[in-house]
Amino acid sequence: MSLAAVLIVHNEEANLAACLASVRDWVDEIVILDSGSTDSTAAIAAEFGAQYAVEPVWPGYGRQRQLAQARVRSDWCLWLDADERVTPALRASIEAVVAQPVGRTVYSVPRLNWLFGRHIRHCGWYPDRVLRLYPTGLTRYNDALVHEKVEVSADMRVQPLDGDLLHYPYRDLEHYLSKSARYAKAWADGRAARGKRTSLLAGFGHALGCFARMYLLKAGFLDGRAGLLISLLSAHSTFVKYADLWLRSQPSRPE
Repeated sequence: MSLAAVLIVHNEEANLAACLASVRDWVDEIVILDSGSTDSTAAIAAEFGAQYAVEPVWPGYGRQRQLAQARVRSDWCLWLDADERVTPALRASIEAVVAQPVGRTVYSVPRLNWLFGRHIRHCGWYPDRVLRLYPTGLTRYNDALVHEKVEVSADMRVQPLDGDLLHYPYRDLEHYLSKSARYAKAWADGRAARGKRTSLLAGFGHALGCFARMYLLKAGFLDGRAGLLISLLSAHSTFVKYADLWLRSQPSRPE
């Protein structure tokens, strides 16, 4: 059975080489679909012998992943983001599955996030399991504009793998805030397209619930000051996406 590492990227010169170095020696192909990078992403992809293509018209995260998967020739897809690294323990788990496949099964990996100076093991962020490994012909990602998911039908099984996927999602606070704003807009775009409306009170309630869940119920306080900061920022991001959706129902600026 052959295995492809598959990525969608945009301006990832700071991360891509380290990500690809963690898989280059043991996957059969690397498939990268770029959404129009202006940095050295393309050159790094070429250095690692990746099958590289550009899709400049952004269709949303789910659809972009579908377009990338359509280019895969291997029997299995291993999905990665450029800011992730496969550990040796996770590699061993993946190779064992591909060597002895089980029918109609998709696999989740535990993701360990490094954020604001430490690995985050609480706040609901660990093991942060994500579905990333499956037979290419079995399934794909859905059409969601953001927070896309692998489609899992009732007759499929989800099996956990051992070994962490290291994740470095944010360079600094500015990067967090800009990335959060993009996700909030994409979330509001999707809701607005379905005719959804909301209120600021609903946004406040969801934000408060987010903080309580992460910091108290998910023991974010055990991650120290970083846990407090992450919980506060997540509550802020939650409020912003509801505020964005609410603003779309307000009167337009008068001429």
